[in-house]
Amino acid sequence: MAESSDGQEKTEEPTGKRISDARKKGQLPRSREAGTFFVLISGVLSLWLMAPYLGHGMVGVMRNSFTLERDQVFDLYEMGHIFVQDILAIAVPLLVICGIVVVAAFYGNIMIGGMNFSTEAMTPKPERLNPLNGFKRIFSLNSIIELIKSILKVACIGSICYFLITWRFPSILRLSYINIQSAVSDAFSILFWFMLFIVCAMVPIIMLDVPFQIWQYRQQLRMTKQELKDEMKETEGNPQIKSRMRRMQYEMAARRMMAKVPTADVVVTNPTHYAVALSYDPEGELAPIVVAKGVDEVAEKIKEIAREYGIPVLQLPPLARSLYYTTDLDHEIPRGLFQAVAQVLAWVLGTKAYNEGRNPNKPRDLDPNVPIPDELRF
Repeated sequence: MAESSDGQEKTEEPTGKRISDARKKGQLPRSREAGTFFVLISGVLSLWLMAPYLGHGMVGVMRNSFTLERDQVFDLYEMGHIFVQDILAIAVPLLVICGIVVVAAFYGNIMIGGMNFSTEAMTPKPERLNPLNGFKRIFSLNSIIELIKSILKVACIGSICYFLITWRFPSILRLSYINIQSAVSDAFSILFWFMLFIVCAMVPIIMLDVPFQIWQYRQQLRMTKQELKDEMKETEGNPQIKSRMRRMQYEMAARRMMAKVPTADVVVTNPTHYAVALSYDPEGELAPIVVAKGVDEVAEKIKEIAREYGIPVLQLPPLARSLYYTTDLDHEIPRGLFQAVAQVLAWVLGTKAYNEGRNPNKPRDLDPNVPIPDELRF
């Protein structure tokens, strides 16, 4: 199990932030074997694709270079002219092959880990000049694995080359006895099959190397429990600070809500657990609004403020629970509670008018069983 510098085991998988930070530093999973494979296979295929054109050009080069008149041999300008003709004869197929190989080299190296540009990776690091760190890298597990891969590659590819040369050795010798056109064609055929077999020999190595590089990359980025906690604190904030901020926000919201209780027309209670303060403007177009609500201690504080300001406090348990659970602060009550709340407000306004002498008739006692739809009962 990998350990960090402080001795803790790295048991946690890397987080998204950890991987993102590593990419910024230029740390990505890369497989040199995969990049080499794509370069070679693209070279083989492009050679096979351009073989007729390249073979024709090389035949022309040989004819121009080896069928010279005596005067041409001693004429420097004529030799330069022949050289330019030879270059032009093979330039196009060679440029196509080189272009394909360059594109394959680019995409072959970014297929694992993706494309990334990091200025931090290009920044000189003085610690890399430390000989002790260099010795550690030489004798590290990664260096040993790279050495084993190199030995396997040399053994595998060397064996295949020996087999191919032994197999086609008579054909290779025969090239010097046939005409130039056939010799070039056969040489390209032999070269193509040689390269194809050599490239195919790398496939098992790549199938082992790619998963290993990805696994090793993930292992290097694994985190200790303490690193995970520190990152959570950094990205999400300290839990204690967040809890304190939530408490302060709750207290500020509660103070703002309590400041609106004196503007209410009536407070409906459970009577002990719930309290909901309602405000209604008869001249406005809005329905009654919940200006404050709460349970337990908050409910008691709402009732205390209501009594202090002479606001009626009515014990209507079903209506109090319905208002508490169906209506948010500073929102209108649901349409299904219009009739029940209308009866409550009518009684409150009638009682207020009677107490002020504006109505000689005292309102009848309010029926606690105000109509509440079944879907709004809690």
